[in-house]
Amino acid sequence: MMNLFRINQIKASLSYGGIMLERFFFTKQGDFHPQESDPITLLSGPPSSGKTSLLFQFAVNSASQCSNVNSKVVFICSRRRLETKPPYLAQGIDPGCDIFKRIKMKYINDDDDEGIKKYFAAFHLKDTFPVAVVVDDFGDFFYERSCQERYGNPRGRDLAMVRTLALCHNAIIFANKTGPCRLLLSDTHNGDSPRSLFIYKRWIRTIFTVKGDDSGSFCLKYNKYSESGSSKGTKTAKYSVAFQYLLLEGITEVDDEE
Repeated sequence: MMNLFRINQIKASLSYGGIMLERFFFTKQGDFHPQESDPITLLSGPPSSGKTSLLFQFAVNSASQCSNVNSKVVFICSRRRLETKPPYLAQGIDPGCDIFKRIKMKYINDDDDEGIKKYFAAFHLKDTFPVAVVVDDFGDFFYERSCQERYGNPRGRDLAMVRTLALCHNAIIFANKTGPCRLLLSDTHNGDSPRSLFIYKRWIRTIFTVKGDDSGSFCLKYNKYSESGSSKGTKTAKYSVAFQYLLLEGITEVDDEE
């Protein structure tokens, strides 16, 4: 029989999963306290599933819900990829509102994983830390051939990702000693899970996965990974990207065995 402590843990996980899912959409939310959650999160999904839109909405919510008007959100991405596929906003958001001034765009070349590494290597030197750092298409910055040549190893890409994720982890943990600071990464997968899931799980416990359905909508699922590497899905959000808008259709609980 499941004890009361375990039941309370599951209830807390269900509640937190719903809160985290709402962070990717334009909803009327209460105060959110990043220090109560895992500071590093991964969002992974197939191509053209609205991941950049979800990330940008996360950045907007992070900036708007911070009481300090001087706090910033850093959005790291490839300028070329962003201009080719710009993010869509949710209905009800004014593109000209002041909140966008608190989102600082940092552009990195398509194959410049070293640029990400340098940014986080110098993170501790900042006078103030952003409330959130978002990296769009994190895995795409690590080109197979260039990483292999740099490390002289056929698994050079894996080595580069491990070293960069270690820097990211250390930087965010350091920043959280003085105040809340979240890191959100996104990656693209063509199967059921990210290609480098075994690497991500070493540093990231909270992973959201996107899957398309027959209606043309998408399902965003919250997964919490334990130290053993097993996952438990608790809630899922159904959304669509249509008519240049990001639309949340609903959030529902899912069976653990689903």
